[in-house]
Amino acid sequence: MSTDQQSNEGRKGILDFIERVGNALPDPATLFLIGAVLVMVVSHIGFKAGWTVQKPGIAAVTTPVIDSGTGEPVTHTRMEIVKRVPTLVTDKDHETGAVTARIEPVTNAEYEMVENDKGEFVPTLKTKRIDQDVKVVSLLDREGVNWVFHNMVKNFTSFAPLGIVLVAMLGIGVAEKTGFIGTLLKAMMLLTPQRLLTPTVVFIGIMSSMASDAGYVVLPPVAAALYKSVGRSPLVGLAAVFAGVSAGFSANLLITSLDPLLSGLTQVGAQLWEPGYKVNPACNYYFMIASTFMLTLLGWGVTAKLVEPRLARKSALEGGPSPLTDEDRAAQAMTPGEKRALVQSVAWTLLVTGGLLALILVPHAPLWKSPDEADARWPEALVPMVAIFFLVPGVVYGIITGTIKSETKSDRLDAGIAKLMAHTMADMGPYIVLAFFAAQFVEFFNHSNLGTMLAIVGGEALQSADVHPVLVLSLFILVVCAGNLFMGSASAKWAFFAPVFVPMFMKNGISPELTQ
Repeated sequence: MSTDQQSNEGRKGILDFIERVGNALPDPATLFLIGAVLVMVVSHIGFKAGWTVQKPGIAAVTTPVIDSGTGEPVTHTRMEIVKRVPTLVTDKDHETGAVTARIEPVTNAEYEMVENDKGEFVPTLKTKRIDQDVKVVSLLDREGVNWVFHNMVKNFTSFAPLGIVLVAMLGIGVAEKTGFIGTLLKAMMLLTPQRLLTPTVVFIGIMSSMASDAGYVVLPPVAAALYKSVGRSPLVGLAAVFAGVSAGFSANLLITSLDPLLSGLTQVGAQLWEPGYKVNPACNYYFMIASTFMLTLLGWGVTAKLVEPRLARKSALEGGPSPLTDEDRAAQAMTPGEKRALVQSVAWTLLVTGGLLALILVPHAPLWKSPDEADARWPEALVPMVAIFFLVPGVVYGIITGTIKSETKSDRLDAGIAKLMAHTMADMGPYIVLAFFAAQFVEFFNHSNLGTMLAIVGGEALQSADVHPVLVLSLFILVVCAGNLFMGSASAKWAFFAPVFVPMFMKNGISPELTQ
């Protein structure tokens, strides 16, 4: 056997192994069920063994005051971090009508004068470090099992990514099922000059993630026909568009349904370490934009320098250039009705975009951020905005082309739109099942304190190893890459990784958004 043959056999053996392992894995929902059961077992073992770690924290330095009624010092602290003064409270006896006055005891926080960035000295709350014991909570003792049953529904309904994704898909699903997104992507490819065909095909493949998996269905035949029509190998078009759709699935110039899904899972993980932490669905937007252009250039380079020269020398039977057929011409053609509907739908898209921007930018508009507000309003409204952004042009396209009636067999517009939304929710059935088991796994991990304890122990290990954050994130990327080989679902994979790595990295100063 030659060296090349041995090399090919070795590569085939590795790919076969990866395929066998991937196919042998249970369904993602089953994996989360297994994970939830393991958490219950480990929590009980840890509870019996008395596992305890210390979580560092801070508390206000306080000076206790004397209760005027009892003469005893007040030892409890209030939740407020601002300095308070004792308050005069009157009590009335409803039987005798007598009125008595007393001073409500408080604990006064201590302040010190600290210079700020402007060189001004301002009163600042004095704090001190305190270490809190974190112990394992068993999920298999009497109280633990009771908690599991009493919170199973709540765990599911309060699972952050569930509602976020379903709301966004109400609009995106209608735009996809009426054919608006598919026709838009097809038109972009048809209008592309031949010399820019490859980068455009890769770019459009990346952008197709706005319609979830539609790119896998709509784009390959169109790309193959386009390349064939200009005397180039159709397999090159297939390879280029598939590279864009697959490698660039998480990148985009727009916020897609995947972004609120991943940010919701990130938020769940972050709250294991810092309760109340909020993750903006647009937190990776700049990263997505940069990735879109970087992957487009990379896909263009690989296709032009490696893939196309290799196939250009082959015959038509081996995947090389071949004559154009009537079937190929039909695959890349657009009907006059599709063109008219697309133009009007794009016009409505621009109107909707302008209206949404007006809600954010016009002073005193509902989503405008006033100077006295600390946080912007629009991030919390991003998911409904995404739904509206896709819903309106999708409905316009469906009305003009008649796809709403043809797809739903309904004579009424409102009933047809509702049916398209229902069909979208039916398609989301596997995700809803996955979300139920993922929610249980995450909440079990949280309630048992295993998530917090793992973050503390793992974070301290990283600190003691003195590893640079760049190296930490590089190694983490390799871990995720390995996971990609065996688990293709982004939501399932991140639901496993987020509760472990997000709080662990937070302890070492790496933000949840950067980890995502």
